[in-house]
Amino acid sequence: TYEVVGDPSPIAWGSRWDLYLYMGDDQVHWFSILNSLVIVLLLSGIVAMIMVRTLRRDLAEYNSVEEKEELLEESGWKLVHADVLRPPPLAAWLATTIGTGMQVLCMSFISIACAMLGFLSPANRGSMLTVSLLLFALMGVAAGYCAALAYKAFKGAQWKSLTLLTAFLFPGIVLGVMFVLNFFIWGQHSSGAVPFGTMFAVLCIWFLISFPLVWVGVWLGYRGTLKDPPVKTNMVPRVIPSQAWYLHPLFTMLIGGILPFGAVFIELYFIMSSIWLQRFYYVFGFLALVLLILIITCAEISIVMCYFQLCAEDYHWWWRAFLTSGSSGLYLFVYSIVYMSTKMVMTRGVSILLYVGYMLIASYSFFMLTGAVGFLACFLFVHAIYGAVKVE
Repeated sequence: TYEVVGDPSPIAWGSRWDLYLYMGDDQVHWFSILNSLVIVLLLSGIVAMIMVRTLRRDLAEYNSVEEKEELLEESGWKLVHADVLRPPPLAAWLATTIGTGMQVLCMSFISIACAMLGFLSPANRGSMLTVSLLLFALMGVAAGYCAALAYKAFKGAQWKSLTLLTAFLFPGIVLGVMFVLNFFIWGQHSSGAVPFGTMFAVLCIWFLISFPLVWVGVWLGYRGTLKDPPVKTNMVPRVIPSQAWYLHPLFTMLIGGILPFGAVFIELYFIMSSIWLQRFYYVFGFLALVLLILIITCAEISIVMCYFQLCAEDYHWWWRAFLTSGSSGLYLFVYSIVYMSTKMVMTRGVSILLYVGYMLIASYSFFMLTGAVGFLACFLFVHAIYGAVKVE
C-alpha cells in the first residue's frame, strides 16, 4: 500500500507553466522591438516631411490664384486629379483581396488578444489553430463588408460575383493546398494526417458559417454610404508620361516589401521555431506590439510610394498600393526557405513538400494582410490630399 500527501503550493494555477515557459532570451525580443521602432521612426519622419513640408507647399501653390498660369507648364500630383479616382482594372478581384486582408487582420488581432489575456495556453498547441480557424470563419462579415465598400468605391456592379469571390477565393486556395498536402501524408501512413471527419467539419464551417457571413457582410456594405469623391473623373483618361526606372512597378514592389518584413523578421524566427522545432512561444504581448508596428510600417511605406507615383503623374495607384506593402509576403517565403536550409534537417521529399506548402499558405496570408493595410492607408491619403486642393 501507499499513501499520497498533497502539499499546498504558493504557485497560482494560471502560472504553473511559467517554470517551463521561461525564456532567457527576452533581450532578443526587446532588440526586435527596438529594431522595428527604428524603422517606424524613419518612415514616420519621411511621411511627416511629405505631409508637413512638401504637401503644405504644394497646396499653397496649387490653391494660389496668382500662380495658376505658371502651373499650366509644371508637373505634379494635382495634374492627375481628374484621373486619380478612375476605377482600376479587375475591380472585383482587388476588392476581394482587400476584404480578405481585413479578415485575416481581424482574425490575427483577436487571436493574439485572446492568447495575451491567457485564454489560450501555449501548452495546448492545437487551441491556437482551432480558435484562429473559427475566428476566420466568423470574420467573414468583415471580409464581405470591406470588400463591398471597396467595390462600391470602384463603382462596380457585379455584386454576386464579388460575394462568390470573397467567400471562395482565399479559403478555396488555402483549403485546396491543405487537402493536397494531406493526401501526401496519408500516402506515408502517418498519424499526423488530418482525419476525414475533421476535413468534413472544416468544409461545413466554410459553407455553413463563413459563406453566409460573407453574404451578410456584402449586403451590409452594399447598403452602407460612402463620402462623395473629392474630385470628378474625366471621360477620357490622361496620357501617362514616361516613368523613371526607379518608379517601375516591380522595383517599387521589391523596395516596398523590405521595410515591413524587416520590422518583424526577428519575431518571425521565434514563431517559426515554435511551429517547426517544437519550442514554446508565449510572449504574445511582444507579438501584439510587433503586429501594431507592422501595420504602421505598411501604411507609411505605401503612402510614401503612392506620393512619389502621383508626383510622376501616374494615377494607376490602386493595385500598386496593395502590392507595395503586400510584397513583404514574398520576402517571408524567401526567409522560410533560408530557415529550412539553415535550421532544419529534411531528407524526405514529402517533408520538404509539406514545409513549402504550409509556408506558402502563411506567406499568402501575410501578403493579403499587409496589402490590405497598405491600400487602406493610400486610399485615405489620396482622398485627404485631393480633398484639400481647390479644383475648378
